[in-house]
Amino acid sequence: MIPIEAYLAFAAILFAIGAYGVLAKNNTIVVLMCIELMLNAANINFIAFAAYSADAIGQVFVIMTITVAAAEVAVGIAILLNAYRAKGTIEASGLKSMRW
Repeated sequence: MIPIEAYLAFAAILFAIGAYGVLAKNNTIVVLMCIELMLNAANINFIAFAAYSADAIGQVFVIMTITVAAAEVAVGIAILLNAYRAKGTIEASGLKSMRW
């Protein structure tokens, strides 16, 4: 069996990659994908601790998190499509003002 430390290290690396993408990238599609990476890192932690403690509550949280992430992506893509129609770009530097 794989030790829990391996799962936690993998989740930490995945979260760090996602955090770097959110802070360093300018393309909003890439930023949304990096937010998804960060959520998946949290899900890996939930599943690892649920398996370690033999409790199913972590799996329930993961299902809830996946549901929220799907809604977040749908709303984020809709906002980006609307912003692209109005501004002609999806770069974060071009979308700084909320005025259209």
